[in-house]
Amino acid sequence: MTSPWSPRRDVSPETSRLLIERAHDEFVQGNPTDPRLLDVRPLVRESWRRSLAVLVGAEAPPPLDLSAADLEEYRRTHPLAGVLEMIRALLLPGDAADAGVAVAVGDAAGRLLWVEGDRHVRALTGEMGFVAGANWSEAAVGTAAPGTALTLDRSVQIRGAEHYNRLVQPWSCTAAPVHDPETRRIVGVIDVTGGASAVTPQAQLLVDATARAVEGELLVARLRARAERPSPARARSRPSTRAMRSMLRVLGRDRALLEVATEGGDTVIELTARHAEILLVLATHRQGLSAETLAELVYGPDAAPETLRAEMVRLRKVLERTAPHLVPASRPYRLAAELETDAQHVLSLLDRGAHRVALAAYRGAVLPDSVAPGVEEVREGARLALREALMAEASAEVLLGYADTEDAAEDVEVLRLCLSLLPQRSPRRAGLVARLTRLEA
Repeated sequence: MTSPWSPRRDVSPETSRLLIERAHDEFVQGNPTDPRLLDVRPLVRESWRRSLAVLVGAEAPPPLDLSAADLEEYRRTHPLAGVLEMIRALLLPGDAADAGVAVAVGDAAGRLLWVEGDRHVRALTGEMGFVAGANWSEAAVGTAAPGTALTLDRSVQIRGAEHYNRLVQPWSCTAAPVHDPETRRIVGVIDVTGGASAVTPQAQLLVDATARAVEGELLVARLRARAERPSPARARSRPSTRAMRSMLRVLGRDRALLEVATEGGDTVIELTARHAEILLVLATHRQGLSAETLAELVYGPDAAPETLRAEMVRLRKVLERTAPHLVPASRPYRLAAELETDAQHVLSLLDRGAHRVALAAYRGAVLPDSVAPGVEEVREGARLALREALMAEASAEVLLGYADTEDAAEDVEVLRLCLSLLPQRSPRRAGLVARLTRLEA
């Protein structure tokens, strides 16, 4: 019988499991060259290394990032909320309470939003923190199917002893990421957890197929909503009563994305650099701005308001077609509806103490190529807020993750703080010392 546990074909599954357990023990105790690591799949070895690099605890429960109230609100607006019935039908047919597996649906940051399925499996996995609201990203719990699938952006199977966290090693799991059907951005992850039946080739095919079916359903719902959308003239004469949530994504992007969620589906458009700058400045100045002030924040000192007014005409035409509720009012220029930004979302997470999630959500600088004074102000404010919060309150593992970002790669103060937080025998110390030596040379 071929062992699914490792590349070796001359050992039984049980022997292979013991080899992986011993390799894991050696690895977490600081012996990364132990020959038994050759019996571990490369995918798993690399995940172990990433887990060790961010100081994931080998026996630590996952953090609970979302309170009951936050979880309920987040579920309501999440893109996968509308396809839960499809996921249940495909992965939990019949009596879900006796399915033999637990099915979890999480967001792009690895936080579990829904956990359903077999009552007994859910009770047992709940003891290790496999519950809604918990963070199962690779940076939080190490090697596990949900987080590793998100990290690699592909379907993944993790069997028992391959898990980095010993609390999870009694279980096996298969997970696949779900993408936005138009932008291909990851919007979530689907996971099946249980015994040996959760990691068969058939299980991986089924989870993969479910993720693709969900993406297809998201696209169909979006196209249907667009077909049913009234013309701009009708939209202005008869305001929609449907609930709307708008998000401007500007982190790590030169061309911002505007996402509009309605009862009928989601719409995503890519904005020009100038339109992104205007919307970001208006979103962060809810009280409104005069034409002169807005022109200065977008174009720089001594800018002519006439230049701004011409651009506002073009922006209004774009928004009338795609997001009429966001068409700016004038005198002063302001947004009538709330427009969230992913930069503000990061700041909100920092205020709540969710440092690990905030770091995961921080995709990079705000509109990095923009030289608009208003954008530079938002960019520097977000960068400083993240840096100060992490340096003041974050754990060593989160701070180490921050040190590996572009923002902190050459920040001597951050690197020195990381070094002071690491135990003397940590394998990360040598790399930090080398970086500091180079920067201070």
